[in-house]
Amino acid sequence: MRLVIRSDAGTVADYIAEYIKQRIIQFEPTPEKPFVIGLPTGSSPVGVYKRLVQLCTDGSLSFKNVVTFNMDEYVGLPRDHPESYHSFMWNHLFKHIDIPPENVNILNGNADDLQAECERYEAKIQSYGGIELFLGGIGPDGHIAFNEPGSSLQSRTRVKTLAYETIIANARFFGGDVSKVPKLALTVGVGTVMDAREVVVIITGANKAIALAKCIEEGVNHMWTVSAIQTHPRSLVVCDDDATLELHVKTVRYFKSIEQVQDEMIGRENLGLYGQVAGPLRYTAIPSGN
Repeated sequence: MRLVIRSDAGTVADYIAEYIKQRIIQFEPTPEKPFVIGLPTGSSPVGVYKRLVQLCTDGSLSFKNVVTFNMDEYVGLPRDHPESYHSFMWNHLFKHIDIPPENVNILNGNADDLQAECERYEAKIQSYGGIELFLGGIGPDGHIAFNEPGSSLQSRTRVKTLAYETIIANARFFGGDVSKVPKLALTVGVGTVMDAREVVVIITGANKAIALAKCIEEGVNHMWTVSAIQTHPRSLVVCDDDATLELHVKTVRYFKSIEQVQDEMIGRENLGLYGQVAGPLRYTAIPSGN
């Protein structure tokens, strides 16, 4: 697992948007071989979406051959409700970029058969050969998508009862009225996310600091479902300084030192997207002592 630390939420968003841009460009997607990306909602990705829109607007990135699958949707909330995740995605991203509407996939929280809708969603992901990159944010309790504490780390797309803490947290989007917050949601499972060929997680703010510490410094635990990415062969966490407040000082220094070595001894131009050496080194050997 890679951990990249930036100064604030803005520079985190810059880093992730540029990373996604480079991943899409290097993939060279076509209509027959689209780049398939999983996307989150909530406050965490808003800055990333804003920057992706800018990249598309200035012509440096196209979504014409990109297929998206969103992580979750409320049950029973009309699709055009301002707080539905369908509305969120169109308002923050889709209506501002050149993605074909038929390439957008969002769970239907008003389906007659919710279980069948979840099974259909999993099958459609598989019909594209799986997800290339899953972008995710987390809650303060370390949940990814709506896989709240106690969720199986092998879980698939399903109907999920929301924890009271989540309902309280989301009440701010419903005028502070808890009674208006949906109590059920459809969500991809931890296993669905882990099946992606790469997982990138956004973690910003002091209120996510404990969750980051659980994810980085402790073991895999279904009470902190984001910790499952420890076992993923290609996972990246990008956080800001505030989110590191609960990490040990030596942990922060370790991950920052890796970037320092990359900058000073290898050169970023010689590194691939995954941190591997991709070109001739400018490294100068240090003479050994007697």
